[in-house]
Amino acid sequence: MFFDDRLATVLRQRAASEAGARTQFRQLLDILGNRKFARQDNRSQSLVAAAWLRMDKLAEEIPAEHRAGMIREAGWRFRSADLAAHLAEHEPDVASAALNRAQLSSDDWTALIPRLPVRARGFLRLRRDLPVDAEQLLDRLGVYDRGLPRPAQQAADDPTDREPQTDQVAPPAMEEATDPRQEPVVENEPPPFRLADPAESGRSEISALVERIAQFRRTRDSAPTDTDRSPRLPLGEVAQTRERIIRGFGFSADVAGRIDWAESEIASMIIGTRLIRPQTLGGNEDETALERAFARRQPITTAKFSLQGAEAIAGEWIVDAQPSFTEEGNFSGYLGRFRRLGGAGDKHLSPAAQEADRIRQLLHELRTPVTAVQGYAEVIQQQLFGPAPHEYRALAAAIAADAARILAGFEELDRLAKLETGAIEIEEGVIDLSAIVARITNQIGQVLRARMAGIDFDADAAGAVLVGLDPDDCEGLIWRLLATIGGLCASGEMLFATIETDDGLAQLSCGLPANLIAEEDVFAAEAKPVDTAINAGLFGAGFALRLARAEARSAGGNLTVDDELVTLTLPLSSSFEDQSDEAENQRSAR
Repeated sequence: MFFDDRLATVLRQRAASEAGARTQFRQLLDILGNRKFARQDNRSQSLVAAAWLRMDKLAEEIPAEHRAGMIREAGWRFRSADLAAHLAEHEPDVASAALNRAQLSSDDWTALIPRLPVRARGFLRLRRDLPVDAEQLLDRLGVYDRGLPRPAQQAADDPTDREPQTDQVAPPAMEEATDPRQEPVVENEPPPFRLADPAESGRSEISALVERIAQFRRTRDSAPTDTDRSPRLPLGEVAQTRERIIRGFGFSADVAGRIDWAESEIASMIIGTRLIRPQTLGGNEDETALERAFARRQPITTAKFSLQGAEAIAGEWIVDAQPSFTEEGNFSGYLGRFRRLGGAGDKHLSPAAQEADRIRQLLHELRTPVTAVQGYAEVIQQQLFGPAPHEYRALAAAIAADAARILAGFEELDRLAKLETGAIEIEEGVIDLSAIVARITNQIGQVLRARMAGIDFDADAAGAVLVGLDPDDCEGLIWRLLATIGGLCASGEMLFATIETDDGLAQLSCGLPANLIAEEDVFAAEAKPVDTAINAGLFGAGFALRLARAEARSAGGNLTVDDELVTLTLPLSSSFEDQSDEAENQRSAR
């Protein structure tokens, strides 16, 4: 960029509305705060002078608190001493925000401070990052830290003054401060504390808050020892301790089978517990699966273990652990995890349920690093911690998008595992299946029309068909099914969908594309969509259809594939069945 005409471009614009005035004020802040204009450049100086006038004009239209909020925003750089000096002439809120937001060099601070109004210099004492030269200059100019007024001793000693007095001319603290030679009164016992009314004493809300915190600390220190050591504000509530039930924790055991480490939350309750009984001369006839694996240094998988002790850990548990060895090959113990065994129905978990539980635990461990990667990428892309090159921002945006897709895939895996094990169920509701299918096929058709493909559905012929599913769950299920089928359509391939009702069930039938017909097992197909604009999932068509089948079965229906046709059955709503029965009776009566 050979010529920077941004300021001239902004000044040419007219702020005709309130939103336009705010936008132009932000633009002036960004340009004037991040650029130093050469003083020998007459054109630049005239532009800057016009900018100051325009900023003052905008200040008349924008409230002070809104301008202060704009200045405190972190999305722009404030490196101009001239801008700081100009804003220091505005209202106190704006001046305070500007002087606390400015990031200037030591020379700029020493040149700026003498130019500031006297009332604005005190705002700099609220900062703790000023250069040493600037702090010394403030000391020479007599600008000291602001101090809160000391509570009056005389007012505390007078019992009649503990209630607010409306006829009092000035608070005792101010009367005491008028005579600096007066010695403070020291008592053996601290006087009773009264929280002063800010409107009565002229103090700020910050002063009242500081006094309340001091009162709380004195009350807490003088109070008898309580069993609950967590700090609580003195709001008069009754402390109620509630024991939290632990659902799982990690541990390590030594070579003797004694737990020597556990997570910090559970350590005091579990360390020292033995996983195996002491060895006897004749051996234990009723050896458990855990003891058998421990003796053979084998992995411990879904072994049952009963814990006794505190209520938070008492009960039946499942133990999964792996043996650990030193570099020399010597056995050093086990590393593993306890997870609580559920109700009576979970005592005998099927292999499928155990595998689903492992998948859920694995996904829980994988979400944390992926979420962290996504968060740091968004920080770079949005420049929250400072400017970044556009190339880095583009890479960060791509990483954030990939992380979002991975998290979406994790959600699908977790949902399938929960549906197959019965951990969650599709909620009941009422929704028109025909209307949802018509809307989704229309959305898919707008993308596939360019390839002369799509899914043809006649909503008028099907009529209104009410099914007993939650609207959001039903729409997600239909989209997953039709988007998977439509995304695999080749050029010129047109499929047909119909809806029929029979025996309390609604049947949505749709033809399969040639890519899926060629698969030996449709539910294990790894085919990807032809058009990336339609993508029903991260793991291919087979997984999407398995998830749709699990959702349908959880709702009381099913998803089946027969030759070249896929059929989704869903239960009809009770109200729709009643209407159908009534219509049938009327036709029979005729």
